[in-house]
Amino acid sequence: MADQNPLGFTCLNCPQRRIRILLRNDRPFNLSYHYADNAITTSKYSVFTFLPLNLFEQFRRLANAYFLSLMLLQLIPQISSLSWFTTAVPLILVLSITAVKDASDDINRHRSDKQVNNRMVNVLIDGELRSDKWMNVQVGDIIKLENNQFVTADLMLLSSSEPLNLVYVETAELDGETNLKVKQALTVTGKMGDSIHALAAFKGEVRCEPPNNRLDKFRGTLSLDGQTYSLDNDKVLLRGCTVRNTDWCFGLVIFGGPDTKLMQNSGKTTFKRTSIDHLMNVLVLCIFGFLAFMCTVLAIGNGIWEVREGSVFTIFLPREQGVNAALSSFLSFWSYVIVLNTVVPISLYVSVEIIRLGNSFYIDWDRKMYYPKNDTPAQARTTTLNEELGQIKYIFSDKTGTLTQNIMTFNKCSINGKAYGELFDFSGQRVEITEKTERVDFSWNKLADPKFSFHDHSLGETVRGGNLEARAFFRLLALCHTVMPEEKKEGELHYQAQSPDEGALVTAARNFGFVFRSRTPESITAMEMGIKVVYELLAVLDFNNVRKRMSVIVRSPEGKLTLFCKGADTIIYERLHPSCNKLKEVTTIHLNEYAGDGLRTLVLAYKDLDEDYMNDWKRRHHEASTAMGDREERLEELYEEIEKDLMLLGATAVEDKLQDGVPQTIEQLAKADIKIWVLTGDKQETAENIGYSCNMLREEMKEIFVVAANTAEGVKEELQ
Repeated sequence: MADQNPLGFTCLNCPQRRIRILLRNDRPFNLSYHYADNAITTSKYSVFTFLPLNLFEQFRRLANAYFLSLMLLQLIPQISSLSWFTTAVPLILVLSITAVKDASDDINRHRSDKQVNNRMVNVLIDGELRSDKWMNVQVGDIIKLENNQFVTADLMLLSSSEPLNLVYVETAELDGETNLKVKQALTVTGKMGDSIHALAAFKGEVRCEPPNNRLDKFRGTLSLDGQTYSLDNDKVLLRGCTVRNTDWCFGLVIFGGPDTKLMQNSGKTTFKRTSIDHLMNVLVLCIFGFLAFMCTVLAIGNGIWEVREGSVFTIFLPREQGVNAALSSFLSFWSYVIVLNTVVPISLYVSVEIIRLGNSFYIDWDRKMYYPKNDTPAQARTTTLNEELGQIKYIFSDKTGTLTQNIMTFNKCSINGKAYGELFDFSGQRVEITEKTERVDFSWNKLADPKFSFHDHSLGETVRGGNLEARAFFRLLALCHTVMPEEKKEGELHYQAQSPDEGALVTAARNFGFVFRSRTPESITAMEMGIKVVYELLAVLDFNNVRKRMSVIVRSPEGKLTLFCKGADTIIYERLHPSCNKLKEVTTIHLNEYAGDGLRTLVLAYKDLDEDYMNDWKRRHHEASTAMGDREERLEELYEEIEKDLMLLGATAVEDKLQDGVPQTIEQLAKADIKIWVLTGDKQETAENIGYSCNMLREEMKEIFVVAANTAEGVKEELQ
């Protein structure tokens, strides 16, 4: 069917052929495939399902199930000595109070869904932009987003108002990151700009993966005018993001509503049971056992009495026909259950609910949890929050941006075996750097960042003196990154970095004379010591948590091909040329010093490439990047092949300070006997230094046990 549909949009999804076909701006065609629309539902109940589902959840409490059984027993006249009203009234009261609370929570969810579904967005319909509700947007529609608008659905970015078709998005609602991320449309679609005529006439076929919950991955291709272009995560805007610093952008809806990555990650609302609920169920079970034991003893006693003495009383209390001593004993067992029903306290649940409500108010009123800076008090959104907090035994946290401020500053570096960034007096003693220490003067550089602070004058002199290694070092920092520049006025550069340490490194290169000015998908423009240089960008070898490194391959104006790489020391060291062994030893000493000071370190390396080999590698890279199957594996093989025999340049050290109050908070949590785990990608020495500074590790700890194995089996052996 894809062959019959040259203007279509295709998405791998069907179980048979894993193909999804749709035409952009052709709603009747797309609707025939029954794709998920853009309406979302996060509520648990509807008007019709509320009663059965809520009652089912409530009767999972043993006490409620017990009193329901008791009420049914009281309807049997042979065993009941009490009216069924005595059980029904308190039971209905308890069920009603809980149902009202659950209904209130769900009504708020319905309101939230309604508010989101009724947001307005501009949709391209029949060649013109029309305002429509989010829930009416369909897969295949082209929509227009403006600055500070939420992204309506998962979109393939087509064009934007920014130079080079960039879009800046905030992903805080998706992954908690407050740093702006940069997305960039393909050059071929970016040419359409905001021309409604061009967008309405857009013809292309997109093939992409089925709906999934991977926020950091997207695989797809765009076929347009006989050419195939690779689509990745940088070309896609996800629902839940907010457009920032961008006047407008256009996107093609790929996934809507429940198929979006946001909703794929949201999971189903579950019925949460706290430890108090579990405890009460155990208590009620014990009371049941005690009640059953009492009723059994009394029933046996009744049976013995009926056999021995009961016949004497038949004159006054005649037995019903067919009722003998055994049956009378059985019926009396259930009579005793009814009579002794007050042993199981139905009021226990009411009392606990009232206590929970009171405790939630105490959280709201807690002055120590009030944040005066933003006028924000604590807010308990659920009545069970107090006991849920009390259940916490372990806290798992990452370091960057959680324990630290996520504001990075370029602190020290090692270039060709020489360390920079520290000051020494005449006797060779290290001098402590304070705010009063004289800063390096960058007035010779018109494009320098005035906020950048560095105190070792020898580094500036080395770079300006023409040292080739120092210049190559900062050239690498200016070219190998994913930073996007903004230049509202001539010379006023602002860098939008997805990771703050990248921003710090590019800013350092900028101040030392290697200024990153702009980029396109095909080139990078830099000012090197005042001279404009345009590099042809041949490939970007992305950073990820497995690779722990990033590379770019560029061609200089003189035609020289170079691969620039930066990454973790352990990873880069494995890929160095043997001639770098002596330099590696010296750099390692510097790295250990930086790690001991709690700094984040990276190692820099480069490699000159041959033209013929590069042409062959580029051809294989294009085939791998446009493949729908095993794309990551094929690219990884190519990356491994080219990132070998690197030449070491040096290392960088960046400081990320702890947030205020972190050591005190961790100390208080430790007093509450909570075990804390902090995840960090730093070197072991850096991790230990941070551990001590934030009170995770303390001086009174006799031995710090380090598990240094790299395999699951090795870790198991060390722990044992």
